[in-house]
Amino acid sequence: MAKFRFIDLFCGIGGFHIAFSKLGGECVFSSDWDKHAQMTYEANFGMKPHGDILAIQSGDIPDHDILCAGFPCQPFSQAGYKRGFLEEKDKRGNMFFELERIIDQKKPKVIFLENVRHLLNHENGQTFNFILNILESKLNYEVHYKIIKASECGLPQHRPRLFIIGFRKEDVYESDFIFPNKLPLKFTMSDVFGGACNREIGFTLRVGGRNSGLDDRRNWDTYLVDGHEVFLTPKEGKKMMGFPEEFIFPVSQTQAMKQLGNSVAVNAIYETGKMIVERLDSDQHIIQAA
Repeated sequence: MAKFRFIDLFCGIGGFHIAFSKLGGECVFSSDWDKHAQMTYEANFGMKPHGDILAIQSGDIPDHDILCAGFPCQPFSQAGYKRGFLEEKDKRGNMFFELERIIDQKKPKVIFLENVRHLLNHENGQTFNFILNILESKLNYEVHYKIIKASECGLPQHRPRLFIIGFRKEDVYESDFIFPNKLPLKFTMSDVFGGACNREIGFTLRVGGRNSGLDDRRNWDTYLVDGHEVFLTPKEGKKMMGFPEEFIFPVSQTQAMKQLGNSVAVNAIYETGKMIVERLDSDQHIIQAA
């Protein structure tokens, strides 16, 4: 019997799914509009994510204890146009309001949102303060946030990401929520490649600009290994992201690299999720799954 239930919105290829399943949870709902990501998710977890969140009624989502969502980061990212809520392409900038709708309807005990670190300072902090006000004042959640790097959770990749954790204010806790302590690297890029690499910690995986070369200032996937120029493949990428060796990609290598670049770092989610579950356990706020 699962310890708790969680949902996986903007699920991508399932980084949240892996982490929270490992913590004893049961995923009762997932959603992502990308058909290639749906294929990878289904191949690894046996459940096909629902499609576009705009077409999903809140009432059709099962009750759950924890809502997980790595909502679209492109509108706020350094690599994108940083248009935020003004982003019109695919309505990506408006996806937070879909989360607001679902949180307001389902009122999960905990919300775990992930985005790029630039969200914190977007429009001189106005965008984040707007989000914070909705979560705290309108939806009534006690909110904690921090920028956490994958390299601080054992993975050889910088990947700084903003983690936003919210607990329902109606649930009274004796202890405060604490983000995880920094951990030493579990392995280095030399271990990833199986040879002497010129970097101990790798670049942040991202989408676009592949195979740019060692001399390109935008390079993120080219390394010097045993004296030779080597490009990342999904095999190395999934190690850097904390995905298990048995994780499969039933898609092209190009799609697989794109999916990894859009994913969350599993270890960072797991370590933070562990602190969430420990707080829920210690204060007996977990609802046992039926």
